[in-house]
Amino acid sequence: MIYNTQQKKLIMPEYGRNIQNMVDYCVTVKNREERTKCAYAIINIMGNMFPHLRDVNDFKHILWDHLAIMSDFKLDIDYPYEVIKQEELNTPPGHIDYSRPTMKYRHYGKILERMIKIAAAMEDGTEKDHLVRMLASQMKKSYMQWNKDVDNAKIFSDLYELSDGKIMLDETYHLADMKANASPQKLKSIKMQRKR
Repeated sequence: MIYNTQQKKLIMPEYGRNIQNMVDYCVTVKNREERTKCAYAIINIMGNMFPHLRDVNDFKHILWDHLAIMSDFKLDIDYPYEVIKQEELNTPPGHIDYSRPTMKYRHYGKILERMIKIAAAMEDGTEKDHLVRMLASQMKKSYMQWNKDVDNAKIFSDLYELSDGKIMLDETYHLADMKANASPQKLKSIKMQRKR
């Protein structure tokens, strides 16, 4: 988006070409008092452009920061707030350390492991049996996302281990048969058939 004949781009396009021209004019005003009055007038206009944001905390402070940015930090006035510095604007954000939860089996996920601990702590009854059935079924689904073949005995063994020996299912317990996800080639051919 171009705002003048010198082919200079808008610094903050959300305010538009006219506000940018006002800011550029304000920077050129010689008298400091007049320049400050001009800046306050521009802030009022900028605030009127976004009336729905008036309830946002530090709305005026944000507007003054935007004015400083739009003037390329050349506007020499007494700001009512401490505005952002040019160095702060281009500094990369700090590093965020992500938590690495310890999991015995990553393919099941941390939430499923937590749910197994909850089920193991429950009192015996129909509610616990129902939850154990759902957990075993979900474990089988999760296992099949990463492995082609799944054995119910493996699921039962993992459930026993993750519950610290409190939940034990034997071979008589039946888990529903599930199909593995379709291969990428098969999905591609299905998409091609739909396009026809």
